[in-house]
Amino acid sequence: MSHSAVIVGPQGLDVTDWEKAHFRETDPWGFILFARNVGDPDQLRRLTAGLREAVGRNAPIMIDQEGGRVQRMRAPHWREYLPALDQMTRASDPIRAMWLRNRLIAQELHDVGLDANCAPLADLLEDAAHPVMRNRLYGRDVDTVVQAARTAAEAHLDGGVLPILKHIPGYGRATVDSHKELPTVRVSRKELELRDFAPFRALSDMAMGMTAHIVFTDIDPDHPATISATMMQVIRRDIGFDGLIMTDDIGMDALSGTPAERATASLKAGCDLVLHCNGDRAEVEAVANASGQMSAAALARAERALAQRKPPVPIDIPGAIAELEALLA
Repeated sequence: MSHSAVIVGPQGLDVTDWEKAHFRETDPWGFILFARNVGDPDQLRRLTAGLREAVGRNAPIMIDQEGGRVQRMRAPHWREYLPALDQMTRASDPIRAMWLRNRLIAQELHDVGLDANCAPLADLLEDAAHPVMRNRLYGRDVDTVVQAARTAAEAHLDGGVLPILKHIPGYGRATVDSHKELPTVRVSRKELELRDFAPFRALSDMAMGMTAHIVFTDIDPDHPATISATMMQVIRRDIGFDGLIMTDDIGMDALSGTPAERATASLKAGCDLVLHCNGDRAEVEAVANASGQMSAAALARAERALAQRKPPVPIDIPGAIAELEALLA
């Protein structure tokens, strides 16, 4: 069975009549939620159930719930978390704390019908890293970042939630915010392969990943990675990532052209799925029309990813909270 090669964000707290009809007709592979979609736990359960009812299957529904600044589900209904870098710095056992944090996040997501999360991050912290990224990262050295990201991914899977590795092939050197403009990285390919790409190579067995809207001038000076066939070959062949690859949000100003043109360019370059987030009706329709159906290779990768979607392993939630607090004391 094929699906539209899109992951789409609904407009609000409930599935509208138009969305029900559109999603039934176009059958997007999955959905992504944002703060505009989040009220309270019961509302989120209704929304996630409604989205799956619209497409008639157990479609994956994801969110950006890193903890810290990028956290769509917040107090008073959900726990607040430190920025990841602050937690890594403060914790007496950073890796254990990373597992606990992400296992708790996964439990909160699974409880309201969310089964994928746009985390972990394997981007490396650099001196010039833009503030939009800085305290979301896990550290400066490859080994630490790989260990923390691997631990976060395993904690998500233990909680019944699919982790999505980002931002392939590395956002740490970006000095501007890709939501607003296109970052350009000018270091040599050799340096990129030794440092920036190394964490993603070590994590290349993960089942799902998200691209970075960044130009790497020594590899493709004309196109950001998301719409660069050359960079996608690097990701697939040199980094070795054979998981399901979605774009970062194609609504970001780092990309040029209409949303439909961006979707077409992303899929042509080699992405498996287009991520469209803002819920605007005209854009949603245009992107769905431009994206068409998932390729056979994308469907195979999607099937492998969804095979990892398992019931949560039982955990003592109060005990996990207490242990995390003690590690951060």
